[in-house]
Amino acid sequence: MALEDDILSLAPPKADVRVAYGSDQNQFVDLCPPGAKGPHALAIVIHGGYWRAKYDLGYMGHLCAALTAKGVATANLEYRRVGNAGGGWPGTFADVRAAYQFLLQNAPQYGFDARRVVAIGHSAGGQLALCLAAHETGVKTVISLAGVVDLRRAYELHLSNDAVVEFLGGTPAEVADHYREADPMKLAVGARQWLVHGAADDVVPPALSIDYVSAKQKTKEDARLVEIAGAGHFDVVDPRSEAWKKIDRVVMDSVG
Repeated sequence: MALEDDILSLAPPKADVRVAYGSDQNQFVDLCPPGAKGPHALAIVIHGGYWRAKYDLGYMGHLCAALTAKGVATANLEYRRVGNAGGGWPGTFADVRAAYQFLLQNAPQYGFDARRVVAIGHSAGGQLALCLAAHETGVKTVISLAGVVDLRRAYELHLSNDAVVEFLGGTPAEVADHYREADPMKLAVGARQWLVHGAADDVVPPALSIDYVSAKQKTKEDARLVEIAGAGHFDVVDPRSEAWKKIDRVVMDSVG
């Protein structure tokens, strides 16, 4: 049964430590290392919210806690978003890359295994996670959960009141270079890619993930689809949902 979006209002577990990777108030990561001695596989978690400042990393804390309980270290990323100074493209993505590089540089201190890094992005975070893997070869696996993975299509569908126009600073005709730089559909991604989408998602159409995998497989990228019957947009990040069993399996297989 879909739990809709009540995960957004459920208080998340408290992270072990909050660490700044930059000087802006939105440039920080919430870290949750497992209790056992490391080094541990690291899941870099990137929240969604159509890149807008009104949404933050809080709701992804539940997913992080569930993975940490399974022995995976998690880093829940915050970043500048549309509405924050410096947010939007390219500042938002620059933050994600800076956070990734900070985490790798400090891997020994926090007990991370820099050879076992998976990027997990939800919704708009799926786009950011795939972009990260396209630019940082150390990311071996990307898991897009209900990702906005085709930005031109997102524009054509006017998803969330033209959120992609706000994020990229214009339409495809106005800022063609931004769409080319930011759209996972246009980027070569060397990492293994899992595109997980609920078939009942009414926030980001499942067709975005389905068509993405089809296109990427034609170019010989390692892209795989997991479509979950009856699951909505937030079920894929809610450890209480029926969908979570499949998410958990994909993550654990990826870090194993």
